[in-house]
Amino acid sequence: MSVEQSIRNKYTVVIGLEVHAQLLTESKLFCSDSTAFGANANTHISPISLGHPGTLPLLNKKAVDYAIKMGFACECSITEENIFARKNYFYPDLPKGYQVTQDKAPICVGGKVWIKAKGETEEKAIALNRIHMEEDAGKSIHTEDSTDTLVDYNRAGVPLIEIVTEPVLRSADEAYAFLTEVRKLVRYLEICDGNMEEGSLRCDANISVMCKDAKEYGDKVEVKNMNSIRNVHRAIEHEAERQIQLLEKGEKIISETRDFDAAKGTTSSLRTKEELNDYRYFPEPDLSPLIVDEAWIQKVKEEMPALPRELAKKFTQEYGLPEYDVQVLTDNKDIALYFDDLCQRTKNYKSASNWIMGTVKSYLNDKNLAINDFPISPTNLAGLINLVDEGKVSNTVANQQIFFKMLENRGSDAETIAKEDNLIQESSSETIQPIIDQVLMELADKVKEYKSGRKGLMGLFVGEVMKRSKGKADPKITNELLQQTLE
Repeated sequence: MSVEQSIRNKYTVVIGLEVHAQLLTESKLFCSDSTAFGANANTHISPISLGHPGTLPLLNKKAVDYAIKMGFACECSITEENIFARKNYFYPDLPKGYQVTQDKAPICVGGKVWIKAKGETEEKAIALNRIHMEEDAGKSIHTEDSTDTLVDYNRAGVPLIEIVTEPVLRSADEAYAFLTEVRKLVRYLEICDGNMEEGSLRCDANISVMCKDAKEYGDKVEVKNMNSIRNVHRAIEHEAERQIQLLEKGEKIISETRDFDAAKGTTSSLRTKEELNDYRYFPEPDLSPLIVDEAWIQKVKEEMPALPRELAKKFTQEYGLPEYDVQVLTDNKDIALYFDDLCQRTKNYKSASNWIMGTVKSYLNDKNLAINDFPISPTNLAGLINLVDEGKVSNTVANQQIFFKMLENRGSDAETIAKEDNLIQESSSETIQPIIDQVLMELADKVKEYKSGRKGLMGLFVGEVMKRSKGKADPKITNELLQQTLE
């Protein structure tokens, strides 16, 4: 049952997120086992990932590079001396009985992620506490028709970064925007595919509520097992209302870990919340301190790609695009880069945006293709846009005829096709005027109606001229000549 808005307004919702991103390395964090998704259960394992006695870990350098990249993207400070730790707890899918992670010395400290929540006009910086590296656990599989639980250790040891916010988010909308931005960042950096449904991006939400005039946060509840950004939003909304209802009844919030049921949209208790001392952190004795020196940091910095916020600023300020266009174009890195390349070859930035968001994306969706597989180069698409701008072909002819010819003939340019297919617009009044005279003579009755006030008939006249010229008459010139003739 929903809480009335007047009651909801008495409280502030406090949210902190812990986002785990599975890194796109070919091997695990401390051994050479494959990280490929979708393999048969327990085929990507070894004595090291299973924690057999006497085995020793060796750190994956590529995973460190990826963690540093995310730190740069989030404006973090990079830690020079990194210490790994053992986090001790038991689950069936944690074969060693502990997880190797970072505790006192995370790879990235502080930082922020910029978001714009739904309905907001200004950006907000979401402060980060840290980004640290750790290994993933395995996966428990609960079968519906049996009381048995199966365990797949393929994921055990896969490298993760955990992005931990400060408790500064104040709504489900802000959490939604934050996760959307984080997913966009890891995809731009190409360090994680961001697919929550496959578990490569996972989020736990710490949620509490407090009266608006309170000085201290309320008791927090951690919600787990949310497999989409939308479900994170739903879980936060439900949990905030559940806690407010309890407080309104005078009941106490139990600090616990809860599960989210996507089918019902509700949370349920899993276990009481662990405290830090429950994990008994201590330095990992089998790993030396990791020293990240200035030369290493500089090398990673040189590999940084353009980020979505930088491109959004460029598209807004240099290309003068509206916010909606910018959001759509920067949602996918490859589309954003294709568009930026396109804009180096045409000055009609808005037309370029319309082509990408409309005709091009429609074609890609229909064919289930990525922009990297699109057969028309930015140079040739710019040629088509410029052909329309120069008045040589109409937008309709460009969209419905030339574009598809360019798709069929990879590498062909728009002007060559237009000339070969006799599609170049006729802009000479000497050619168009005789057609106009013939149309107006045959539609004399309509001309009388037009002159008596039915100005809407102009569309009929233009259509007839275009039809008889087989679409080659320049619509603008046609309109001008028609108006002059009818006067």
